[in-house]
Amino acid sequence: MCDKAINPTHAPLYPIREVSRLTGVNSVTLRAWERRYGLIRPQRTPKGHRLYARHDIDRIELILQWLNRGVPVSQVHDLLDQPASVEIPVPEAGDWPNQREQLILAVEALDLERLETLYNQALALYPVAICLHELWQPAILQLEERWNGQLGALLQQRLLEGFLRTRIGTRLYHANLASHGPQLLITHLSEESGALWPLLFALAAIDSGYRVVLLDAPLSPGELGLAVNRLRFSALVLASGQAERSELIRRQLPRLADQLSVPVCLTGPITRIRAGELLDSGVELLSDDPVQSVSRLRPLLSQ
Repeated sequence: MCDKAINPTHAPLYPIREVSRLTGVNSVTLRAWERRYGLIRPQRTPKGHRLYARHDIDRIELILQWLNRGVPVSQVHDLLDQPASVEIPVPEAGDWPNQREQLILAVEALDLERLETLYNQALALYPVAICLHELWQPAILQLEERWNGQLGALLQQRLLEGFLRTRIGTRLYHANLASHGPQLLITHLSEESGALWPLLFALAAIDSGYRVVLLDAPLSPGELGLAVNRLRFSALVLASGQAERSELIRRQLPRLADQLSVPVCLTGPITRIRAGELLDSGVELLSDDPVQSVSRLRPLLSQ
């Protein structure tokens, strides 16, 4: 880890963008932890810009430890200065299940205002990885089960895709400007698979420091190969929640993986559905979980 000091005459101080890079917590969340819960108390420059000391960064990492163990953010403050052996309180009953149900109901009711509130609230209070694991991934899995043959299902799916594409696209734009990490090409395998799983993976990837090009529509294997070679991507990540066509899985993807010099990866539920057919194909199976997929991608890029 490289510490970037901005005040050479005193203990090192860090701007919020650097703290976000070091800890993996986005700046919106850091501000919410300060303003709403008093969890951190950064110093300020004469112009009001936040400056964080090393002990602030250590405190942020401790906050993450409590959140990762299921403690609601509203209860973290009382735990931060306690001995490490303090008993962890039971999380608020039904917190994440209730949020998931509210999210599902908002989608089914086509309630964009409620959807906006739930999206902003979750990302303001919790790291991206927790929001994906506890809220968005399980909610989308439940929605996809409900959408099977249901009247209005396509409308709900397209509405949710459009909502997430706009919000995640904005985060992606700003993250790409600040990041110098490997560049990924992300898209969905087919029109039938939809854009939800590529969007979730893209959110996890930019949160981990990758640069991302996210395609709104799928390309043929030949065009994907051309894009990777011409634009020099570090990996191609294809996402799907469907089984997809056998010809695509058994022939076209393995052929593409054999032709390209970078990893060709799959993420989303398809990694479980088609695992047996792709084990020795050269196609890298990541995970059905976006955060775990990003974690498994990293060692592939260093090979």
